[in-house]
Amino acid sequence: MIVKGGRTNYGELIGILMLDTKFPRIYGDIGNALTFDFPVKYKKVVGATSQRVVREADTSLTKPFIEAAKELEQEGVSAITTSCGFLVIFQEHLADAVDVPVFSSSLLQVPAVYRMLKKGQKVGIMTASKPHLTQLHFKGAGAIDIPMVVYGMEKEEEFPAVFLNQKQTLDVSKAENEMVKVAQTMVKENPDIGAIVFECTNMPPFRDAVQKAVQLPVFDIVTLANYVLNSLRTSDITPW
Repeated sequence: MIVKGGRTNYGELIGILMLDTKFPRIYGDIGNALTFDFPVKYKKVVGATSQRVVREADTSLTKPFIEAAKELEQEGVSAITTSCGFLVIFQEHLADAVDVPVFSSSLLQVPAVYRMLKKGQKVGIMTASKPHLTQLHFKGAGAIDIPMVVYGMEKEEEFPAVFLNQKQTLDVSKAENEMVKVAQTMVKENPDIGAIVFECTNMPPFRDAVQKAVQLPVFDIVTLANYVLNSLRTSDITPW
């Protein structure tokens, strides 16, 4: 057997384009490597703050994200994702820039999740900030005409303070309680919701609590990453 070289290190299957943040990233968060059962490779895009990505939808960041994606590809990753669901507005640009699969946001799951539901049901979207999640983002996800309900965390206390405003300490229990409260309110007010998709990549640590509270399937960036991993070529995951 002949094994091809040309790089310094190997085995990092999925590359993750990271925002420029300082808040804690606990187990389950996309920014914590222990979240995954497979090797990942991180690359921070300097200057890509939550403010610029979430609140401003700053398209001038397209170029640095493309450059970082190309670097990850050159460094040998087999697929690329990002650390913020709002980056779905760059999905087409990123996918066109590299020759490996790109899944910029968990929102890419919305069309598939909707097709899993029975007639008349909707997809519930939980996002870091509802006012900033626009049709532009759903267009990037290919979900512009999907029946859905969107609820955000922007009116809570702990969650936005940490993940939007960069507070460097996280009260895990408080954030979890906020997530559960918003999910329960969303489902109570919209009983036709058949499944939930977390937009925010900081939400997966609270998936189990939300599932238990509302008794619905919950999809997020980690469920999508595991799906993509299972699609990779055998040669990408052969351990030599």
